Amino acid sequence: MTGGLVNGRNITLIAPRRLGKTGLIKHVMQQIQEEDKSAVCLYMDIFSTKSIDDFTRLLADTVIGKLDSSAQKAMSRVAKFITSWKPMFTFDAITGVPQIVPTSIPSQNTGTIKEIFDYLASADKRCYLAFDEFQQICEYPEGGTEALLRSYIQFTPNVNYIFSGSKKHLLSEMFSSPKRPFYKSTQLMEIACLDEDEYYDFANAFMEEAGISFPREAFAYLYEKFDGTTSNIQFILNRLYEWRKDVDRSVVDMAVNTVVSGYSPYYADVLNRLPRVSVYLLKAIAKEGLVAQPTSSAFISRHHLSAASSISSALKRLTEDEYLYKSDEGYIIYDRFFGEWLRAMRY
Repeated sequence: MTGGLVNGRNITLIAPRRLGKTGLIKHVMQQIQEEDKSAVCLYMDIFSTKSIDDFTRLLADTVIGKLDSSAQKAMSRVAKFITSWKPMFTFDAITGVPQIVPTSIPSQNTGTIKEIFDYLASADKRCYLAFDEFQQICEYPEGGTEALLRSYIQFTPNVNYIFSGSKKHLLSEMFSSPKRPFYKSTQLMEIACLDEDEYYDFANAFMEEAGISFPREAFAYLYEKFDGTTSNIQFILNRLYEWRKDVDRSVVDMAVNTVVSGYSPYYADVLNRLPRVSVYLLKAIAKEGLVAQPTSSAFISRHHLSAASSISSALKRLTEDEYLYKSDEGYIIYDRFFGEWLRAMRY
């Protein structure tokens, strides 16, 4: 990934949430800056943005004033390129260094976005900008956001981009369909789970240092339970390390149960807010772990579910809301701790 970026390629990075996507992006940016001290690496998570206005404000906050080491030069260049609104100049309360605060950005002003990208293009150094959860722009009420961004991004030759996200079907469509503005404009990459043996060696080194016996069999049990999902495994490893007791399967189960019990009130609230057909579907998928064809008559009959049309509608909503994740093999519960909680419920 690092090699692709420094050699001028833009990257589309696809991975489910909690698999280490953001950590990888920041690690790559750190590597780039270690090799090129003048490089500017910028990261913005647009998951919480709801409109092009939100995006513009976040973009301005991420970019404006970050391209120059000299505050005076930054102020001069900002004033030159940003004319549709006036950023506020202030001073850091601790260091006294001048800062630029993007305020009063005009609503629905596409010219403002162009000014920000022109400002990026004017930098006399290599820049790397990561848009995390990039598929969020598909949810904006304004039409044409993809085409708008593509029209500006293609004229920033000194900038390479990472477009990352967790919704594989949306990102794949955005970058692989001839009908979409970003068609074949990037190198597509997917994150796989960490190799089990390497992960064990890494985790066991910390356990040994703390005097904790952590057999490979116990780690394999934990790894398989969460299908190698990094964040879930790390959460449990942290709990095991905190307990400072030798680990076997029963201790792993104890740690998992402790974590899942802590989330129980939240998960119960989730079920209370979902339609009954969605609740039953979640329970059925959690029970089987992975379901390739949840609308099949065999699956519906096995779990006494509603008609296939109702299941199909529930699948769509639950996937959009990220309660379910559709992998190449089938549907799984997105939050693996939620899946554990659902499996432990009485039916």
